[in-house]
Amino acid sequence: MTAGHKITIEQGTDLVRVVRDGQVVAESRRPLLLRETGFPVRYYLPPEDVRTDLLTPLDTTTYCPFKGTASYWSLPGGKDGEDTAWGYPEPKDAVAQIKDHFCFYEVEVEAEAA
Repeated sequence: MTAGHKITIEQGTDLVRVVRDGQVVAESRRPLLLRETGFPVRYYLPPEDVRTDLLTPLDTTTYCPFKGTASYWSLPGGKDGEDTAWGYPEPKDAVAQIKDHFCFYEVEVEAEAA
C-alpha cells in the first residue's frame, strides 16, 4: 500500500440484497466488507449467494494497483454492455479473501436488529 492508502476487509453478517427489475440477483448474509481509502464501503458476495446464471461476462477489465485486475459482468435489463458487477479472479495477496466474490454497484443492506 502507498502512504495514506488503506484497504481493510471484514466479514459481515447483515443481509445484502441485489435486485434488478424486481428479481433478486444476489442475497447474502456472508458479505465481505471492503473499506478502501477514498471509496464507499463495497460488499463482496460469495458466488454461492449470487445468481451467476443471470450474469453475462463482459470483455471489460480494469487494473487497480492495490487489488489487481477486475473482470466485469452485466445483468439483463441493463444497457447493452453496461457493467453491473465486478470481481477479482486473481486478486493481489493483500486482498486474497475477495477472490471470485462479486461486487455490485447497487445493493440494499438490511442491518440486523441489535
